[in-house]
Amino acid sequence: MPEDCWFNSAQKAAFRRPLAEKSEKAHLGAMKVAPHIIDLVHDAMGLPGDPASHRVVCAMSGGVDSSVVAGLLKVAGYDVVGITLQLYDHGEAVRRKGACCAGQDIHDARRVAAALDIPHYVLDFESRFKESVIDDFVDAYVQGATPIPCVRCNQTVKFADLLAHAHDLDSSALVTGHYVESRILGESGNRGLFTPADMARDQSYFLFATTQEQLNFLRFPLGLLSKPETRAVAEELGLMVASKPDSQDICFVPEGNYADVILKIRPDAAKPGDIVDMDGNVLGQHNGIIHYTIGQRKGLGIGGGAPLYVVRLDAEKAQVIVGPREALKQTDIAVGDVNWLGAVPLSDEPQHVYARIRSTRAPVPALLRKDGAGAMLSIAEGEFGVSPGQAAVFYDGEGPGQRVLGGGFIALSRPRVQFSRSQVSAIHA
Repeated sequence: MPEDCWFNSAQKAAFRRPLAEKSEKAHLGAMKVAPHIIDLVHDAMGLPGDPASHRVVCAMSGGVDSSVVAGLLKVAGYDVVGITLQLYDHGEAVRRKGACCAGQDIHDARRVAAALDIPHYVLDFESRFKESVIDDFVDAYVQGATPIPCVRCNQTVKFADLLAHAHDLDSSALVTGHYVESRILGESGNRGLFTPADMARDQSYFLFATTQEQLNFLRFPLGLLSKPETRAVAEELGLMVASKPDSQDICFVPEGNYADVILKIRPDAAKPGDIVDMDGNVLGQHNGIIHYTIGQRKGLGIGGGAPLYVVRLDAEKAQVIVGPREALKQTDIAVGDVNWLGAVPLSDEPQHVYARIRSTRAPVPALLRKDGAGAMLSIAEGEFGVSPGQAAVFYDGEGPGQRVLGGGFIALSRPRVQFSRSQVSAIHA
């Protein structure tokens, strides 16, 4: 496991020395990166004056995207500091393809930083990650929700704690390899979040909870590049991760088996119960609602007759409720924990938006209005498989370059219970 590399006072002081006192190093592959790409980097950064006068912190995961960002920043002339977060360790699993945030990725990030000749630090955030992300993930599944840990990680670790460290190093920006775009919004000086040029790589769904203050400090240089262009730049810079596969699994869920992780942390989570139809008739039994998600059809163990889908999970009664596909359709969706970034405040008057309720689905026309402490999303054509705990993200249009207006979490029909730190408090999902 990587050592705990928190910054001490001497390291912070060294970073705060005037840039002129630092030794000059050769620019890596300066002539190999197309000038128009370097121009895109400068435009994305939007920092005034000489790039060399700006220290920027690059969040380096060890993958190709963040590695390319670090390389582009170096070639573009910025004073770059790489930081990698130690979030979770799998032991033998860290070298499997599709993993992220684990030992091999940290090793790769260090190698890239060394090749780029930039300082690199590893911050041990395992305890923070366990408390804020993993425990929340487990609690949500136990109560019948389907959480998105990557959003929670951005909210509580990457764009909160890491951003604070970037400020502490007197940096001008925290830079990541996400495929989104940010731009200045008129005379206010605030920055808006927009969908990227490469919609196949769009990560805006996972960044809806980014606050205005955070957006003003964050930068996303890959917003106008396609994934093939990013890999081409990695090749041009000679980065050893140029052909590294993209991470696909949740970092703390080996082989995608959520139930195993949940049971390891909460052995009592798999409470057996009944599978019932929408009239309450018992059709079979299950070994715990943690094994099911809304919209699931396969693996129900109640074959025969018309196809049935999971339409609701009742944690209190330990029931899996099934029904026909039409029963999955919803037109009105309650949304909680709303982060609003739009120019016009939410009110009782409905606003026209485009809404996405799954990361893999395209936004659809909808109406959004304030509803108590949250919001109510109305989709005339309806959506199937609306899962509590998933995000509903709002846009002002479809396709690339569309502004993200905000988003929230699809609410459970009752308050969720938070078990972290052995405290029990009612919160809305």
